[in-house]
Amino acid sequence: MSLQFYTREDLKKHTSTRKGEEKFGQAVGLVNSWEALEKSDATYVILGIPEDVGVRANMGRAGAEKAWSSCLSALCNIQSNSYTNPNNTVILGEIDCKAEQQSASKLDIKDPNYQSKIGSLVQQIDVKVSRVIAKVISVNKIPVIIGGGHNNSYGNIKGAATVLKAGINCINLDPHTDFRALEHRHSGNGFSYAMEEGYLEKYYILGLHKNYTSGAVFEKMEAMKEKIQYSFFEDYITGTPFKQMLEQAKDFCANSPFGLELDMDAIKQMGSSAMSPSGFSLQQAREYVSYFSRLKNCKYIHICEGAPTRELHYNQVAKAISYLVSDVISKA
Repeated sequence: MSLQFYTREDLKKHTSTRKGEEKFGQAVGLVNSWEALEKSDATYVILGIPEDVGVRANMGRAGAEKAWSSCLSALCNIQSNSYTNPNNTVILGEIDCKAEQQSASKLDIKDPNYQSKIGSLVQQIDVKVSRVIAKVISVNKIPVIIGGGHNNSYGNIKGAATVLKAGINCINLDPHTDFRALEHRHSGNGFSYAMEEGYLEKYYILGLHKNYTSGAVFEKMEAMKEKIQYSFFEDYITGTPFKQMLEQAKDFCANSPFGLELDMDAIKQMGSSAMSPSGFSLQQAREYVSYFSRLKNCKYIHICEGAPTRELHYNQVAKAISYLVSDVISKA
């Protein structure tokens, strides 16, 4: 299934121990098989997708491949206590994308067949992601997925829908729709492919930026407004309370099973594949994941597009992701 299960030795490489303290990486659960995961009492399963093939396929800037490893180092070094809740969590491991990543790095962007070639690599990753997510959800766990590009929304949605045997809803904090044309697979059309193939039922984009959404996409969404709704980031600028925006998304999508997506591009000045000078604060992103992940119909959480190489302070992106993860798994 192309999953590398992590061992305690793997986590030790990311954990700095200190006398008199227990770090998250020392206390969090681990499993070495799917059977062991099924028997685990943990609710949350953290896993990584170290790739930026989908971002490259969307003509974006590379770097999201490194988010998982850097996040793991930050997460393993938070404190283990009654609030961070390591006893209710398993760090599963990572989906092996090395072959696709290596192949993508060797492609010539000037090749007339570049898009079809790199799109086929994204499709290979789609298969791996959907199978792993389906397996985690099938044993009644909630996956917390660290990407990677937003192309992996497709695999997350397909995996969940496959287990539930019905299309699921999705809420996405993102300046972009990622609802582009059904061309070669890339990070900008995961949701459009998921809806086209019946895996995505209803879709809400929270904080969409007017400047980066094409007229064609607006027309398409208008024609599908029973299935797609959104709020603008500009609504927040002109006075709509953030809490009200959360409630609008909840009313549209959270009454049945849904996936929760967070693109790090939505956070102002965050190191990400499409870093923006304008956006929500990290505090608001934390409020977003805390609010929705605690709802009973939330089936997975996906944090993606973080690119530590785009940030002067490398570990700040990692720490930001670790805060978002701990907000999901911690006790209120």
